[in-house]
Amino acid sequence: MTTKLAVIGGGPGGYVAAVSAAQMGADVTLVEQDRVGGTCLNRGCIPSKIMKTTAEMMEHFHRAAEFGISITGKPVVDMQQLLARQQKVVSDQVKGIRNLLDHRNVRLLKGTGYIKGPKRIVVRQVDGTSLEVPYDRLILATGSEPLNIPAFPFDGRRIISSNDALTLDHVPESIMIVGGGVIGCEFAFILSALGSRVTVVEALPRLLPLPSVDSDCSKVLQREMKKRKINFMVNRTVERVDENAGKLRVDIGPSLVAENLKDKDKAAVSADVDMVLACIGRTPNTAGIGLGKLGVRTDDRGWIMADSRMETGAPGVFAIGDALGPEKVMLAHVAYAEARVAAGNATGRSRTMNYETVPSAIFTMPEVADVGLTEIQANGQGYPVRADSVFFRSMGKAQVMGEIAGQAKIVSNAETGKILGVHMIGPHASDLIAEATLAVRTGCRVKDLAETIHAHPTLSEIMPEVAFKAMDEPLHG
Repeated sequence: MTTKLAVIGGGPGGYVAAVSAAQMGADVTLVEQDRVGGTCLNRGCIPSKIMKTTAEMMEHFHRAAEFGISITGKPVVDMQQLLARQQKVVSDQVKGIRNLLDHRNVRLLKGTGYIKGPKRIVVRQVDGTSLEVPYDRLILATGSEPLNIPAFPFDGRRIISSNDALTLDHVPESIMIVGGGVIGCEFAFILSALGSRVTVVEALPRLLPLPSVDSDCSKVLQREMKKRKINFMVNRTVERVDENAGKLRVDIGPSLVAENLKDKDKAAVSADVDMVLACIGRTPNTAGIGLGKLGVRTDDRGWIMADSRMETGAPGVFAIGDALGPEKVMLAHVAYAEARVAAGNATGRSRTMNYETVPSAIFTMPEVADVGLTEIQANGQGYPVRADSVFFRSMGKAQVMGEIAGQAKIVSNAETGKILGVHMIGPHASDLIAEATLAVRTGCRVKDLAETIHAHPTLSEIMPEVAFKAMDEPLHG
């Protein structure tokens, strides 16, 4: 008998789950209240990278003379044209996903899905009507949204979320970014390159204070911010935001979570800016959809709890993507993988999700990417650890491109040479991390990587360079 599968949420996890299950023979209904592609395509990964591409071009224009190009006049960003390009790229991608769903005979309902009870959901469609959809299996892919700060809530105009930042119709003269994590740092470089005077405020002792990000990458990133005159404050918290003579007066105090603060970090300071961009986290889209009717468990913040098979504990109900929260990994490519696991298990297969070799790509300027264990994590797990780094400036291709900032580091088992983690900051790090991910996933040794011939001149040569160094046989690095 054909399995009837309902998927609530058409983001990266939801639409991949729908397509995968349809490939496996299921009769699939996908419910999405907005456009397919979710946050990633419509309000995240893709629109922000379109802005970053323009920002990088602006930086290249400013450096044109270094490359033998004379430009008369000052390059000026046209935000209307930038937004038009953004909308076209996103629309083309949305159309592609819809064609993919049609090709796989996935029924797409535009509306909001609610759980009526076991084996039943109700879809409140955009035309105001309601439609009941029966199912045998249910996949929840409801996603998340930017976390609002009660002390200075979003108004969409002066105090904005990351969603709002993607639709700016002008470049603010000055902006303060609250939160020095992934989204905050990405926007800091983008808006600075487009012409804003940027300040970043982070409560923890370093920017990108994620356990998976090597501290050396944070140091390089902070140095690159200083070169671009991006101001940043760590161990600091924004306490309040008020109108002040046409500007926003931002009061900044000591962090409530940092330890052993220096006197300079304890002093209160204020700054006047044109906008405030808050990037301090996300909140789940799980309230009010009827999870309790099925006994789907959530934690105290509303994130859905699921096991390695993506099962929630409620019979026949699975959950994937951002709705699982930070206890899993809130990345689009993780949602893709979770989707295939959930779809397989919902259609009678037996699959499990492995989070041990998830690559991370952070689109700052330069980019940051990592996979596997950091030095701190590897030491904490009792490995005999060695860590070796090579600077990008030792690579001929990096010199040719004029992008020499950054480094690549391999964390390895000092006794066996097994690669435990790779951490890099530099040009095209987001692309280079793929080889490192395969190396970590397959248990590759530094010797295996060193003996793999890489094309010259390419940025990928940095991988065998670090591997040679980890064998105490350094060449150029």
